[in-house]
Amino acid sequence: MRRLEAFAAAEIVSAAAFYFTMRPFYYIMFDMKIADKWKDYTILATGDGMKLERWGDVVLLRPDPQVIWHSSTDLYACKELNAVYRRSNKGGGGWEYLKPMPEEWQISYRDLKFIVKPMGFKHTGLFPEQAANWDSMRSLIEQRMQKDPSRQLKVLNLFAYTGGASVACAKSGALVTHVDAAKGMVERAGRNARLSGVESGIRYIIDDCFKFVRKEIRRGNRYDAIIMDPPSYGRGPGGEMWKIEDDIFDFMLTCAQVLSDDPLFVLINSYTTGLQPTVIKNILTLSLRGSGASAEAYELGLPTEEGICLPCGASGLATF
Repeated sequence: MRRLEAFAAAEIVSAAAFYFTMRPFYYIMFDMKIADKWKDYTILATGDGMKLERWGDVVLLRPDPQVIWHSSTDLYACKELNAVYRRSNKGGGGWEYLKPMPEEWQISYRDLKFIVKPMGFKHTGLFPEQAANWDSMRSLIEQRMQKDPSRQLKVLNLFAYTGGASVACAKSGALVTHVDAAKGMVERAGRNARLSGVESGIRYIIDDCFKFVRKEIRRGNRYDAIIMDPPSYGRGPGGEMWKIEDDIFDFMLTCAQVLSDDPLFVLINSYTTGLQPTVIKNILTLSLRGSGASAEAYELGLPTEEGICLPCGASGLATF
């Protein structure tokens, strides 16, 4: 028993997350894809449930549920701090502005540009860790288009928010259908696209994602790639309830019906802390069984100036 405990302790120091059982004995390693190519964004410090971030020239302090350790410095004492998101004891919260700052501003990632704007529930309109997924998807699209230049790749982006993935895929030459139930977020996606020089190639749809996919099945429309970043909880335009643990597998089974005969990839992202990489990989493997798909799963992370990496959810990518 002591030898087993020693072995487990030694394995825990590995940088990759792992899971193991004893009968039979095996373990599965999951890598972390780190979005470490940002120049306009960085995490300065973390601690006590908060992260101190620089977005271009603006410094924000926001809650993060993964930050369960103590801070080595007083994050609130940062002289450059522009605004803090403070939670309310009654639920929700709001921004407290400490120094003058623009209502919104722009930051860049590679050849992409995005609007940043503090909004409700601590959001800024952009999830920087997704840059790791943008890079993977763009590489797959560009490789396929180089192999078959005559074919126009069609990408379906569901729960597409402000369009980070839509803009990235369109910038690499894909035709993107961008679907989200929130009109304001779809409008922001259009602005992000134009900022990035994408004047065409994205079709914007304001609709419940489940309903839209069912309509596409009836219409016979097909896509070469599917992206989804569903919320943990949500409501559609007609009050439809969404809970990721209850609905994600059935939704993926439905989405599989709009894949083309020669698909490229399916990507699922989840910020829900309870949805482990193994779960996402299993969903992809089971829903795409018989299609020739190969699924991988991984954590997403962001480096910090403290020398650690902040976990930011998990993704699964199936390629064909």
